[in-house]
Amino acid sequence: MIHVTEAAAPAAKTPTLPDAQTVTEVRHWTDRLFSFRCTRPASLRFRSGEFVMIGLMGDNGKPLLRAYSIASPSWDEELEFYSIKVQDGPLTSKLQHIKPGDQIILRPKPVGTLVHDALLPGRRIWFFATGTGIAPFASLLRDPQTYSDYEEVIITHTCREVGELQYGKELIESIRQDELLAELIGEGFADKLRYYPTTTREESAKMGRITDLMRKGEVFEDLGVAPLSPETDRAMVCGNLAFNLEIKDMLEEYGLEEGANSKPAHYVVEKAFLD
Repeated sequence: MIHVTEAAAPAAKTPTLPDAQTVTEVRHWTDRLFSFRCTRPASLRFRSGEFVMIGLMGDNGKPLLRAYSIASPSWDEELEFYSIKVQDGPLTSKLQHIKPGDQIILRPKPVGTLVHDALLPGRRIWFFATGTGIAPFASLLRDPQTYSDYEEVIITHTCREVGELQYGKELIESIRQDELLAELIGEGFADKLRYYPTTTREESAKMGRITDLMRKGEVFEDLGVAPLSPETDRAMVCGNLAFNLEIKDMLEEYGLEEGANSKPAHYVVEKAFLD
């Protein structure tokens, strides 16, 4: 691509972004969803499932930042993020137009509740996601610890339309074919992973909100597992506010208690951001 600069105007000095990282790859999944990868600061250490503040310089010359889960696992040499596009959103209206070679701001101070340390040991782990809430689980599903800690790993992903499930579908396929994970965990690790996608608006193989399907017992019947129990099950939740509150109440009806980094228990909910 050829870039043309007007010779008549003096070249403006481009300000250097604070905590700048370079975008290496961008993929647009739908007209509402995109993912991108960027360089990783050499000093950045994080636990799979955590989030960082990322963004761009605003029109007022000040950083415009938002919390984003790191979708890549802690061992990855780059960082991956998965985002919604909001046409009039202060940040995503600009962020959706980034290209490889562009720079973004990344504050290297990871935090978050969706980490293994916040849960007590269990036999089965449930990851409940809506929309871009699958991002932290994209990290955790590629972390060997997830499969060494649990005998069974179930990821549910609810979106409005079929196209919005594509990121998760390709993620699961890539994990099941991951030679590194197979080498670290054993050839049978892929059998531990169960994927349960549903849609609420467009026709698909499984229709319905995950909470409704749980109340009806369909989820457990489809997967051939018993309803959640504090003796065997652990859960992580990431989605929109209404979903988070509803499933939080449901988990407590099953007898599960909310955990935290400082006090591990049966389930955790990411409250830092909404999709």
